[in-house]
Amino acid sequence: MNWTDKFTPYPLTSTQALPELVLCHLPSWGAITMYGDDKKSYLHGQVTCDVVSLEPHQSTLGAHCDAKGKMLSAFRLFHHQGGYAMFQRRSAIEKELVEIKKYAIFSKVDIQSSNDVFLGLIGTHATQTVEALSGQALTEDTQVLAFGNITAVQISDQRWLLMLPAADVEALLTQLNSATCADETVWDYADIMQGLPRVNQHEQLEHIPQAMNLQVLNGISFTKGCYTGQETVARAKYRGINKRALFRLEGECPDPLSDNLNLERQVGENWRNAGQINTYYQFGDGKLILLAVLPNNLENDTQFRLEAFPESRLHFAELPYSLSEEE
Repeated sequence: MNWTDKFTPYPLTSTQALPELVLCHLPSWGAITMYGDDKKSYLHGQVTCDVVSLEPHQSTLGAHCDAKGKMLSAFRLFHHQGGYAMFQRRSAIEKELVEIKKYAIFSKVDIQSSNDVFLGLIGTHATQTVEALSGQALTEDTQVLAFGNITAVQISDQRWLLMLPAADVEALLTQLNSATCADETVWDYADIMQGLPRVNQHEQLEHIPQAMNLQVLNGISFTKGCYTGQETVARAKYRGINKRALFRLEGECPDPLSDNLNLERQVGENWRNAGQINTYYQFGDGKLILLAVLPNNLENDTQFRLEAFPESRLHFAELPYSLSEEE
């Protein structure tokens, strides 16, 4: 039996809590790694986040943009095996890798797409499980922990990302045999509840970082100096030109869904295109939650539906953070 066969859909309803420890395989996620003497300075000049001040025990969200400030990727950056890893959607890596390597010939850097496996630990026992695996007691500010060939990254109080070589996965699964195995849709669910953005291949070069809330998720440094796309990103902040944000919606849709769903909003008696869904999760009882990039001036009572399912209805749901940069 292939170890990947262990990770099957978990039947979660909207009124049900997750088990104390869920282990999910994340095949739709990957990472770009960067090593070499100039890795810090090179990456610092490419992305929106502050690489220079990132300590080994920390991680940060960030984005890599083109010269016009449009995102090629949204990622979580952390130290990994003496270099850096940019955890992001696998579908975005091909194009992102070409762009981020564009000026690498002038620096001492080695930039590659990682072959490592990514697993997620979710639940009330996630942190104590990482402590048991590492043999280390975590301090309050520990967000990244390296032990053996594994790098563990804390996403939230009850969620960790594990990055490790494929050859080490089966041994780890033996250690975690008490965990409930689930497919990566559980990770999608957790991302939606936390309002965390992602850039899939079909969304590349569509949005500036502020349209996916990275300014309030500490994924943009406005004091770090120059980087690709900085002019547009700074203008969006200081001139208030950004007109979009990432919102969470919830509602009902009992029909099975597929990717690349279009969202419509109600305008009077009519329905107009509202945008494309960034991430969604459908519970077993038909409830639907999702993240979508939408105009940031819509009324709170705006009604939405899926174009492919006209009977569906969705409405705004609260994010776990404020979209105001003043707070």
